[in-house]
Amino acid sequence: MTEANTTNRIDSVFGEHRRANTRALMPFVVGGHPSIGCLPELLCAIDEAGGSVIEIGFPFSDPIADGPVISAAMHGALQHDVTPSDIFREIERVRADVRAGLVAMISVSMVHRLGGPAGFAERAASAGFDGCIVPDVPLEESEPFIEACRCAGLAMSLLIAPTTPEERAEKIAQRCTGFVYLLARSGITGETAGPPEVATRIERLRRVTDLPIAVGFGISNPGHVRAVVAHADAAIVGSALIRRIDDAVQTGQDPALEAKAFVGTLVQGLHLR
Repeated sequence: MTEANTTNRIDSVFGEHRRANTRALMPFVVGGHPSIGCLPELLCAIDEAGGSVIEIGFPFSDPIADGPVISAAMHGALQHDVTPSDIFREIERVRADVRAGLVAMISVSMVHRLGGPAGFAERAASAGFDGCIVPDVPLEESEPFIEACRCAGLAMSLLIAPTTPEERAEKIAQRCTGFVYLLARSGITGETAGPPEVATRIERLRRVTDLPIAVGFGISNPGHVRAVVAHADAAIVGSALIRRIDDAVQTGQDPALEAKAFVGTLVQGLHLR
């Protein structure tokens, strides 16, 4: 495998934010949702609205830690017969038109079906992805994935849960590239009423890593975003965005325009003053 030499887009995006002392919004969408072929339009709309890094979930029959909204989106995409190849083609088609970093979120079993860590990383990088998250890979088994992503020029982010012991969280953070993914709460994804409390855990992580820290799970409105980025470098929003895309489809509206409008409101939460 030939090691990539180009600067990773995710590093560049977060580097720009650090120089400007600003924060990032990281929306999450599902490949093949609400229909096959709509991903390029959605990504362009989210990019134009101010999404800095966009996560694209690869539909899986047994979603990991995903709540009812994202699980339903994934099952719907599978019912449309979306395949990883469909997602790769749509990313390749839109890559030149999207400034945001693009991150593939995919299960371990799917990675192995797509040629293993090296094979998947090469395909993802060739399509135009900038990073990868494999949410169900444990730290002890992550090295082949980390190495494959490094050689392909992809960032590789691992997840840290609220229940992760401090010593283990330090080891996970030190193995990440691109950014560290911190879960705001245990359980499954989904919208919540109040903003998450993450200040103490972020302070501990800052002592062991210089990487940006992105917080996800339960962030669903500008107030939540503002509360999170008072401490973190980025806020990740998934279920709330997917729900609005679903609502747009059900009411005959344009899902890309609805996604753009909602992300635009979330971006307002990035302004700390």
